[in-house]
Amino acid sequence: MRETIIAALRQPEYTGENRCAPCTILNLGIAGAIGVAVARRSRLAGALVVGLSAAAIYLRGYLVPGTPELTKRYLPPSVLRLFGKEPEPTIHGGLGAVDSQSDATGGSAAGPDTGAEESAADSDVDAPVDGAENELEQPEPPSPETYFLEVDAVEPCDEIDDLCLTASFESAWNEEIDRIGADELDGEDAAGALGFDVDDHAFEIGDHGGDARTLRRDRQLIGNWPSQAALVADVTAARVLESRDDDWTSYEPAVKGELLNSLRLFLETCPTSGGAVVMGEETVESCCRSHDVIAVTCSETDERLFEYPVSELETE
Repeated sequence: MRETIIAALRQPEYTGENRCAPCTILNLGIAGAIGVAVARRSRLAGALVVGLSAAAIYLRGYLVPGTPELTKRYLPPSVLRLFGKEPEPTIHGGLGAVDSQSDATGGSAAGPDTGAEESAADSDVDAPVDGAENELEQPEPPSPETYFLEVDAVEPCDEIDDLCLTASFESAWNEEIDRIGADELDGEDAAGALGFDVDDHAFEIGDHGGDARTLRRDRQLIGNWPSQAALVADVTAARVLESRDDDWTSYEPAVKGELLNSLRLFLETCPTSGGAVVMGEETVESCCRSHDVIAVTCSETDERLFEYPVSELETE
């Protein structure tokens, strides 16, 4: 009976890793003040009030109703940073789109710009072997739109003023998706397709909050995606691009990640369910902030294929 009551009161979205430290401190302060006021009449009652309030904060994340919403709306970013809470949203941008700090699951997160230490994303990618000079050369592709036109991945649409996938690229992409099987994709397959040497390292695909997926090399984060569908799309698209671009294996992981992330915008069917793909504006919730993002989503499964902060569009 007690476990049932505790389970009913518990709110995982505001506790554990999702706990908002400012909310907790504020509510503990309120609980203490109420306890002191009650203790003037009865010390036992005051202690009981503080104890029950602390239990509620522990299980629910807050005592005063609406605290998380008020914090998200009114707490300044500078205050959030004092408690180690970044005000910016976590955007799952694919390969190489990781922070240089430790991530929430305890593994070291290393991206392409980790400074003196070589990151997992950089150290393991196939590179040219025709001499030291070629090893230092890193061909930089043009902008995603120009690049996709050059490799015949997109072309002007027939009915609207926009770009669409070419029939040949879409067919090759779909063949790769069907061949790999969305539910059968493992870390080694994903890493190999994205250009990593899989002989001497262990690669693992993991969950990271809801539908999000991560790819790790020896527990080191090298990429994160908003869903399994997005990861499948990138792995299979990378194989098609490698067959069309002789320089593909030489690109830095961050460059590959940017191109693959952009290419997902052209998908018209979901890689996992085969259903339609829709674009709209959605809200990303964190412990202490909410952010609006432009999202491309599989309509049948709600798997997100692409996301981009609206705030970034407003500043461009």
